[in-house]
Amino acid sequence: MIARRREPWTDRQAAWRLGAVACLVLLTIVLMVGFVAVRAWPSLQANGWFAWLGSGGSVDHQLGEMIKTGQDPPASAYHLRAWPLIYGTLLTTGVAVVIGLVFSLFSAIFIVEFAPARVRAVVVPAVRLLAAVPSVIYGLIGILVLAPFVGNHLISPGRKDSVQNVVQLDGTGVLVAIVVLTVMITPIMIAIVVDALRAIPTAWTEGASALGANRWEAIWTVSVRAARPAIVAAAVLACARALGEAVALSMVSGSRGFSPNPVDGITYIFEPIRPLAASMVENVDAINAPAVKSSIYAFALLLLLSSLVLSIGGYIAKLPMRRQGLRI
Repeated sequence: MIARRREPWTDRQAAWRLGAVACLVLLTIVLMVGFVAVRAWPSLQANGWFAWLGSGGSVDHQLGEMIKTGQDPPASAYHLRAWPLIYGTLLTTGVAVVIGLVFSLFSAIFIVEFAPARVRAVVVPAVRLLAAVPSVIYGLIGILVLAPFVGNHLISPGRKDSVQNVVQLDGTGVLVAIVVLTVMITPIMIAIVVDALRAIPTAWTEGASALGANRWEAIWTVSVRAARPAIVAAAVLACARALGEAVALSMVSGSRGFSPNPVDGITYIFEPIRPLAASMVENVDAINAPAVKSSIYAFALLLLLSSLVLSIGGYIAKLPMRRQGLRI
């Protein structure tokens, strides 16, 4: 028996066994999505598939009322309008991805094309290490360092007094949340873009240089242009990571179901906010209330479907590079 197990697999055996493992992973994902969808159904049924994404009152107040409905709530107890949470998610994720993409692109160009070998040998492992740092560490730095600095030095007492009857400006809010999220996702994008630029054949840039382009022009017009699908994929995958970030944003976002108003001017960036994932974490203590439980599962379903769409989008974005024979 032992001797038979030590025999190498045939190609057919390897294909069947590895295929079974891949199908098991796929089945696990499908079951997970199905499980979340079943638990979210009462909330979706009561609010409609899209109506619950709209605006209509304070989310914190609505969740508080759900807790009071007991273990056998009526259909009206599931009423929820989660737009402030959707808005917070879109705002923090969108701005962080745009800023991070700019930094990651130019950083990757420097690492691949301009950095000395000694610098590259230090920077590349450091970037990959930053990508693996637990999110709670970034949240801790944000709440202990960035938030006090913003609250004490960037927000004037007059600004705090002007909105004290609406929100409390204590340093946590849109600005700190975006900064922390940008720092979290930028190393991921840098790593992907670096691999994409390295995959571009050197003969392509050498040909551009032979035609009279300087080094920067060759890189920008040839390497970056050819790597555009991977750059888009990096942004998409970073966006998927940012959508699901909960702990760090819960610590630094101000943790309030509030929609900051751009009409408020510069105060806008200091106002509190709460993304969907952070809202799930903060309301887990009330999960025994069926209405709250179903709403949390509805949040989770929305994030799962968003991540699925973004993952598929990232894969599709990289296809043009694969058609050119480039692998990243």
